[in-house]
Amino acid sequence: MSLTRRDFTRRSAITGAGVALAGSVGALATAPGALAAQETTDGGSDEADVLRGAPGYGPLVPDPDGLLALPAGFSYRVLTHSGKTKLESGEFTPSNHDGTAAFEGPRGTTLLVNNHELGGPRSKWPHPVPLTEGLVYDPAAAGGCTVVEVRRDGHVAEWVGIAGTATNCAGGSTPWGTWLTCEETEDRAGQNGMTKDHGYVFEVDPHDWRANRAPKPIKALGRYAHEAVVVDPKRGHLYLTEDASGPNGLLYRWSPPHGFKHGRGKLRTLSDDAGVLKAPKCYDSGGRFVDDLSRATKIGTVYGVDWVEVPDRDARTVPVREQFDDGDITRARKLEGMWWGDGGVYIVASFARDESPVRHDGQVWFYHPSRRTLTLKVLLGVNEDPAEDGAFDGPDNITVSPYGGLVIAEDGDGVQHLFGATEHGRTYPIARNELNGGTPEKPSYSEFTGVTFSPDGKTLYANIQSPGIMFAITGPWRRRRP
Repeated sequence: MSLTRRDFTRRSAITGAGVALAGSVGALATAPGALAAQETTDGGSDEADVLRGAPGYGPLVPDPDGLLALPAGFSYRVLTHSGKTKLESGEFTPSNHDGTAAFEGPRGTTLLVNNHELGGPRSKWPHPVPLTEGLVYDPAAAGGCTVVEVRRDGHVAEWVGIAGTATNCAGGSTPWGTWLTCEETEDRAGQNGMTKDHGYVFEVDPHDWRANRAPKPIKALGRYAHEAVVVDPKRGHLYLTEDASGPNGLLYRWSPPHGFKHGRGKLRTLSDDAGVLKAPKCYDSGGRFVDDLSRATKIGTVYGVDWVEVPDRDARTVPVREQFDDGDITRARKLEGMWWGDGGVYIVASFARDESPVRHDGQVWFYHPSRRTLTLKVLLGVNEDPAEDGAFDGPDNITVSPYGGLVIAEDGDGVQHLFGATEHGRTYPIARNELNGGTPEKPSYSEFTGVTFSPDGKTLYANIQSPGIMFAITGPWRRRRP
C-alpha cells in the first residue's frame, strides 16, 4: 500500500510533529562543525551522567609502526596486505580492499569476504583478483572478492571467492550466510576493455566455493553504480544504494515475486525481471515533496516515503537514475554504506556539494519499513579543515556495534578515521590511519573500508583501502549504559 502525501500529512498532524512518527529519534551522531541535536535530560538521571562522560575509549596513541593509531589498551593485527601476503594459490593478495563481512566458519574459524574495488582493465593493476578457473565472470575485469579464513590458532588463509567483476565496492551480508558483492560501475561490453556488461550484484558463498562457480549476475536487482545492499529478514525486501552523480543517485527497494523464498543461491535463479525494483519519493511533515535528502538540515528530520517503480532496471538505453523526471523521485549524492539493525536500515549519504541543494559532510538516515519513514540520525557539517585531526567527514562503510551505536569508516579529505557514534548524539575516534601515501610536505591518507565485527563481537575488522590492508582490532570493548 502506498504511503501517500495526504496520509503522511494527516499522520504528522495527529502525532503533533513528523518526528513523532518514528518514536524516539535518539540522534546518533554529531561531530566538530556538525549540526547537533539538542539533548534534554533531568540533571540527576543516569542518562545525564552518561552524557557528561566522554564517549569512546580515550585519545588515540600514535603507532610506532606507522599504520594504526588506537586508544590505549587496544591492539591490531595485519591479516592481509596487498603485495605482501599471498593467497593459497600463490598469488599476492589483491589490492584496494573495500566492503567486508564476517561469518562464523567451521571449527571456530571466522570467514571474511573482502571486496576489491578494482575498475577498468586488468593491465591497470599490479595485483588484480586472480582469474581462478570456474569463478570468473568477465576475464577482462580486475575486481572480485577474496575469502579470508582466520583460525583459532591465528593462522590466516585467503582464496578467491569471485573474479572478473569490476569495481567491487561495498555490498552486504544476507541472513542465510552469504555475501552480496556490488559493482560500482556502469561499464558495458566494449567499454574500458570489458567483454561483458557490468553494474550488477553477485552472490558469494564463503562456506562453499562450489556454489560460486559460473558466476551469474542478479539482474533483477538492476544495473547501475551499486554501492551497498541489505536484506530485510522479515519482509524479504532488498535495499540498495547507488553512488552516482549527474544526476544524483538513488536508494532502491527490490520486492521479491510472490511465493519466492530466500536462501543460499536462490537469488541467482531469478529471472532478469523478477520482482519489482523501486526508488523513493519523499514528503516532509507538511506534505511537500522533497527532491534531495540534503534538504534536511536538522537531526531528527523525518520524511514519509512512497516507492516509484523503475521503468527499465537493466538500463538498456538510459541509466536507471535518469529514467525519472526531477519531480518523480528523491535523490541524494554519494549514497554509500548500509547496515540492517534495530528493525530497519541505516543508510549513509557521504557528502553533498554543488551538485546538491544543500552542502554537508555526511548524513546517516534510518529507514523504518513498517512506518515507511526516513529519519535523519547523523548530520556532519562541512569540515573546513580536513587536515586537522579531530573532525570527521565523509562517512562511508558502516556497521551497527554490538556495544551500542554505530561504527563508521571515514572516506573524507585529509585525516582518515574509524569513528563511533553513540545513541546520544556524540562521536569518538576508534582508529586513525597513519600510513602516509604521500610526502611529509603533502601527506595523503587512504580511506577506511570494510568495517565489521566478528560473530562473537570481540574483534573489529577494518581495511585501509590503498594499498589494501585488512586489520583485526581487539581491546577492552564495553557496552555503554543506554
